[in-house]
Amino acid sequence: MERAPASDRSRLASRLAWIAAAAWLVAVSGAFAIVWKYKSTPSAEGVLAPARWPASSAVARSANRATLLLFAHPRCACTRASVAELARMMARFHHRIEARVLFWTPRDGPSDWNATDLWSSAARIPGVTVLRDEEGREASRFAVATSGGVVLYDARGRLLFQGGITAARGHEGDSFGQERIASLLTTGAADRADAPVFGCALEQEPPARMALAGASTTTNQGEER
Repeated sequence: MERAPASDRSRLASRLAWIAAAAWLVAVSGAFAIVWKYKSTPSAEGVLAPARWPASSAVARSANRATLLLFAHPRCACTRASVAELARMMARFHHRIEARVLFWTPRDGPSDWNATDLWSSAARIPGVTVLRDEEGREASRFAVATSGGVVLYDARGRLLFQGGITAARGHEGDSFGQERIASLLTTGAADRADAPVFGCALEQEPPARMALAGASTTTNQGEER
């Protein structure tokens, strides 16, 4: 049986290598597209927070500054970025706001349930008080269902803002939520009083995870107008 000339075999091998490389690129691009869609799709909050600070809330509200509440799941990797952005906001506006981070805690949860890096990171932020939110009672009072969700009330207990402070899941960097909170604190007004929230459901155990979901990288703002 006659063998194909060496030049033909070489061309065939080269063609197969190109096909394999193209298939690999398509597969990788598809995987990144799926991950990015997951990371850039906001949660559907839907319910408005109370216009006035709930009288039934057990959380202390500042009488002379705005009060910011950030609700978090202690095991949601996406929320690391929200805690990091909160630290930057407090460094900038510590004289204008007090902040509380409330970690969702399940009924009969183990004693070390909240012993995570998120709790430690939040507790280290000057001006921030870290609290357990037993069975998500406070989250329910403030109509927050997603880890990373924020509500901001003024010194009189009026709702100023509800939403998130990151531009995507697990991403640090500028976001519409941060810009609006900054505008509200400095000028008393903003173009909108909300922003998308990116994170896991507070009552989901374990929280949803996907590759790269917890990676912290700088990104541009991502919100539909």
